[in-house]
Amino acid sequence: MSHSLEYEQALDFSLSILKHNDDVTDEVIRATVDLAIKMVSLQGNADNVDLEALSRDLQSRFNVRIGTGTILDGNDRRDWLPEKRDHIEWSFWKRYERYLREEKHWSPRIIRRVDELTDKVLERLEDPIRSGSWDRRGMVAGQVQSGKTANYTGLICKAADAGYRLIVVLAGMHNNLRSQTQLRLDEGFLGYNTRYRMTFDQSNLRVGVGALRGEKLHPVQSLTHSEDAGDFKLTIAKHSSIDLSAVPLLLVVKKQGSILRNLNRWLTGRYGEKDTKTQRLIIHDVPLLLIDDECDNASINTRDEDTNPTTINARIRELLHSFAQSSYVGYTATPFANIFINLNTSTEQHGDELFPRDFIINLPAPDNYIGPVRFFGLSADPEAGLEAQTGLPVIRYVEDYEDWIADKHKTDYVPGILPFSLKKALKSFIISCAVRMARGQEREHNSMLVHVTRFTEVQNKVRTQIDQEVRSLRQRLRYGDGASPDHLISELERLWNEDFVPTTEAIDDPEVPKNTWQEIKVYLEPAIQKIQVKTINGKAKDLLDYVENLDGLNVIAIGGDKLSRGLTLEGLTISYYLRASKMYDTLMQMGRWFGYRPKYLDLCRLYTTDELVEWYKHITVASEELRQEFDYMAMLDKTPAEFGLKVRTHPAGLAISNVGKIRDGKTLRVSYAGSISETVAFYKDPLKNRRNLEKFAQFLEECGKPNVAPTASSGDDYIWNNIHGTDIVKLLKNVETHRDSLRANSKLLADYINAQLAKDELRSWTVVLKSKRNFKPGETPIYGNIGEYKTGLYTRKSSKASNLDRYSIQRLVSPVDEGIDLSEEVRKRLREEMKQENGTAQKQVVEGEPSNPFRRERSPDRGLLLIYPLDPQDAGWSSEPPILGFAISFPGSTNASSVEYRVNNVYYSEEFGDEKEE
Repeated sequence: MSHSLEYEQALDFSLSILKHNDDVTDEVIRATVDLAIKMVSLQGNADNVDLEALSRDLQSRFNVRIGTGTILDGNDRRDWLPEKRDHIEWSFWKRYERYLREEKHWSPRIIRRVDELTDKVLERLEDPIRSGSWDRRGMVAGQVQSGKTANYTGLICKAADAGYRLIVVLAGMHNNLRSQTQLRLDEGFLGYNTRYRMTFDQSNLRVGVGALRGEKLHPVQSLTHSEDAGDFKLTIAKHSSIDLSAVPLLLVVKKQGSILRNLNRWLTGRYGEKDTKTQRLIIHDVPLLLIDDECDNASINTRDEDTNPTTINARIRELLHSFAQSSYVGYTATPFANIFINLNTSTEQHGDELFPRDFIINLPAPDNYIGPVRFFGLSADPEAGLEAQTGLPVIRYVEDYEDWIADKHKTDYVPGILPFSLKKALKSFIISCAVRMARGQEREHNSMLVHVTRFTEVQNKVRTQIDQEVRSLRQRLRYGDGASPDHLISELERLWNEDFVPTTEAIDDPEVPKNTWQEIKVYLEPAIQKIQVKTINGKAKDLLDYVENLDGLNVIAIGGDKLSRGLTLEGLTISYYLRASKMYDTLMQMGRWFGYRPKYLDLCRLYTTDELVEWYKHITVASEELRQEFDYMAMLDKTPAEFGLKVRTHPAGLAISNVGKIRDGKTLRVSYAGSISETVAFYKDPLKNRRNLEKFAQFLEECGKPNVAPTASSGDDYIWNNIHGTDIVKLLKNVETHRDSLRANSKLLADYINAQLAKDELRSWTVVLKSKRNFKPGETPIYGNIGEYKTGLYTRKSSKASNLDRYSIQRLVSPVDEGIDLSEEVRKRLREEMKQENGTAQKQVVEGEPSNPFRRERSPDRGLLLIYPLDPQDAGWSSEPPILGFAISFPGSTNASSVEYRVNNVYYSEEFGDEKEE
């Protein structure tokens, strides 16, 4: 239901009091609500104010926290902002800050953090007033759908205040994403609607910052506008009379070769001067800020030939190379492919590569952000200090789609009958729209995503099917089902009771009211009447025009790449997603369901396959691990170049890197220093399993009698001390790991240990054969033999990534096992350190130390090999010997080697397939 007029008055009054308060506690909110009620009672009926709803509303706006972010700086940094700060007027920024506070109702705490973070970026750019030639390159890494646009809008405001005259924003590959970005910058920076006029006079239709009471339009111009066809046009630019020395110019353009070429030609033709040495046209005294949104998409050179880069990469570099004074900042949620850019590449024609040599900033997400970790959960990963987190109960597994959409199909494919799961998802969308209306959000947008094919022709056929189904549901809801025993209203009520009610209870969000079916039922027909079905791809004419639909747009969006890169689906609740991809960046960017879901998180659903969920969990762990590695290297004051080397040689880098962006057939290197490698994928081949078992048994026999054997007093495991590294190498060369065990490839591990042995490291090893003894009550003990040693077998549940060829598990190592060769006193101390490092306290770290405390304690000459006998029944075998998994815990090293591996185009094609879309 809609809120009363008195409620809106109380809310406005409360916001006016709290908007300047930096520390809004629950006590402050309660006091403010009491004051607001007294104010309302003087003018109307305070009984019409829902006190609980008002408190929840204020808490959702103000009880949000955000971290400070971490930074890697290059070697050539000059602090110019502190001494200039008091001499800059900051008019653009102050206006934007006011807009966030008064119109967007951001809390003072969040605005202050945006202020601090944008300052950190700005001060790492060059002072635009500084004369001479300079060129800065940096990158800002955030999370998918976490508010990167708001951050770079703030940066643009401050850059214009500081003196940058030309600001170019590269906004994706498609018209509607560019249009969306332009519209947001109209609101946050320009202050006028460029759809109607591209200059800043008083006749403009003011929007955003320009519509604030008492604000004047600031002098800033644009040659692009927010219409779908509003990209840079050479014909319009040629007839413009813009003086870049007097007024800043904003250009929001697509990453398209011809557009970037025309832009550079116009700029150099009008403002360039011929350089006597190179004969190139160079633009002087016009400081350029180039913002590259989604900088890992299309901006990276994927060709082998450094002298002949891909078109968009070449055009971006040429644009920067045409200015004597330029700053480049890439923004992305999937930054790791950019780390693989060759830092040393430069040509006379194109200039330097886009490697972020001067800084990388890891943006924190507010605590109300719904990201991959919160959405899918996280398995405990002690090597990276990652604690286990439970995912949200909003995933619904799809198993009935294959007769409708085949996994592999071509552009002329004809889909079969809509599956039950999709029909259920459509009904869930109707319910979610109705619930939001019942919660007073009737003018908010609602979106549903359907992403099942990359082919536009197939998308159009799917759109027709879904449109017909929605029309049928609309007719059934309005006119009933006649004599049919299956009444839609009963189906919806059953779905509400069986799915929505328990999910709302499980999420238990204090901001979300507990609605009844009777409250929801009355909004079902108004909700379905507003639903539109649209195809959003490179060929469709449909637009997601949320701006023009002030009463709220209910849309089912069907598409592919356009929906997977940057485009925001407002009020996304239901996602139906089948597009399988193993590319880290593609998967993460397709996650349109990440973001902020105030007061309707319990209504969100992701309908997808178990395989895709497993892939998301896998890359979430890898991504979090590398982000923690980033924070760790920031504590060591490392440079972006040094972090790039770390990512390129980190085992997790294999999991998260889009191999195509690392170049076809390129030789890569990996180092295992300070990490743990564990087998989580095994061949479903009894012969290979038995052969590995024999090799391990032979190895243990050659190790001799264990120094520690299981007894009641000594523990459960067999332990051998002082085993030479050459014996470990021999074992690893003899066993065969699954081809998907990228992080525990036995041959690469052997090569790495060999290289360290040559440096007098990893010579002395502790070998542990784990044996389970503590079985749960009611659990049947299961034993097996590894050579002469009887062991209790561990159970590791098969993950959904298992298939006919592979038995997969999520984790092999138990968190405490990495300290098995340390004394109890040391283990206790290290556990305390881990608690501190996962909290607020930070240990002073030094060069070469691994991020995991157990590995820090081990000297570079010591390694730990853990062998786990697993119950073969978990892999579906009833009469086979144990499956052996192993893990190696490596100490840190200041003298670590890296080992080579090569990825060729055959492997890439087989593993990742053709990812081109639309």
